[in-house]
Amino acid sequence: MSMPSSRKTMELLAPAGGWEQLEYAVHFGADAVYLASQRYGMRRRADNFSEDDLPRVVEYAHAHGVDVHVTVNTMMTDADTDDLPRYFGVLEAAGVDAVIVGDMGALAIARSAAPHVAIHLSTQASCMNAEAAKLYASIGVSRIVLAREMSLEAIAEMRWRLPEEIELEAFVHGAMCMAYSGRCLISDHLAGRGANVGHCAQPCRWKYALVEETRPGQYFPVEQDDRGSFIMSSNDMNMLSHLQELADAGVNSVKIEGRAKGAYYVASTVNAYRHVLDGASADAWQAELETTSHRPYSTGFYFGGPGQNQGTVEYARSHQMVARVLGCAAEGDALFRVEVLCRNRFFEGEELEVISPDADVRTVRVENLRWHAAPETDLSDIERDGIGRLVGPDPSCEGGTLVAVGVANRTMERYSFTVLFELHERDILRIRRDGQDVGRVL
Repeated sequence: MSMPSSRKTMELLAPAGGWEQLEYAVHFGADAVYLASQRYGMRRRADNFSEDDLPRVVEYAHAHGVDVHVTVNTMMTDADTDDLPRYFGVLEAAGVDAVIVGDMGALAIARSAAPHVAIHLSTQASCMNAEAAKLYASIGVSRIVLAREMSLEAIAEMRWRLPEEIELEAFVHGAMCMAYSGRCLISDHLAGRGANVGHCAQPCRWKYALVEETRPGQYFPVEQDDRGSFIMSSNDMNMLSHLQELADAGVNSVKIEGRAKGAYYVASTVNAYRHVLDGASADAWQAELETTSHRPYSTGFYFGGPGQNQGTVEYARSHQMVARVLGCAAEGDALFRVEVLCRNRFFEGEELEVISPDADVRTVRVENLRWHAAPETDLSDIERDGIGRLVGPDPSCEGGTLVAVGVANRTMERYSFTVLFELHERDILRIRRDGQDVGRVL
């Protein structure tokens, strides 16, 4: 059963921590992406993009009708702000659509150095009331990225008090920080890694216990439980079933957290949210969000407290990405041969799931599996050792060889097999892995 579409009122904003994530965000239907260069972003562990990459990033996204937002939301020092006029000039020259800033000095510099780029206020600024939003708007901010501590009721009240031209953006999916709007010093203290400049070590996810000073080495759980206590580890957010309520509250853009996550996470989450925003039933797509690595889900602060991850399950996922589709061509009257880039092992005869932006999840069986051995590969012992059977030259690669094999197990090498329907470049193949649906029990 289809639900009323929220697409006309809400943008789907997806994370792009690197090129592959960018491609998948675009492929699976994001309206906009947010990303960072090598400096000033809150996810330094992500691949991110060089300044030289940015014009090509914007060109690629804009060619597909997707906007580009660049994060410039670390805590700024004078050394940082000295370079910001040049950096904002680079962003404007690249054609980015918006910058996400949380520092007042950075905001002022963005106005003068990049006058044609929209300014969005970062969630790091903890904007939670209409008067603050109006003040930010008066100095150039066009969108408020709402503090994650706000309830749905508070957002609706804030929207009612604001003029329509001030946009509101809200997180709907992904990890939650235990600190107020992410402003945490625990990582600095325990790991020497500054969370507010993009180097968070996530100590809130560590296991803690009490120690009495006269009994070193004896650890007492904060809660009487043999698993210990994860006293600062919050559940993840999942608002897939409440998108219409967010639209009704006046949210203009819904944001998926995860610039440090991989391409499969981006593809799967964007795919689910895109379908529901376009009118599909959330119940039909909720299972899709169980396939990626996550902590137990909650609705964040929208309807109350987000709840604490008590440590029973650290991460859970039900599926593993095994390949990325590179291309597909007809083979005979009723078959297609799909060429893929191997990411994890799969076997001849196995059933794989296909996720595509234009279809429900489908199933294919791996038949006639071929390894596309590169020209420099030594194949002298392939048949003798029972690894495979030489088929002949690879028509898609000069000097390459096709080898019939029973397993695809060479990561980042090309394989192909026959399927009954056409697949498309950047579709994802995955498999259910027994034992992963309950995560790692501590």
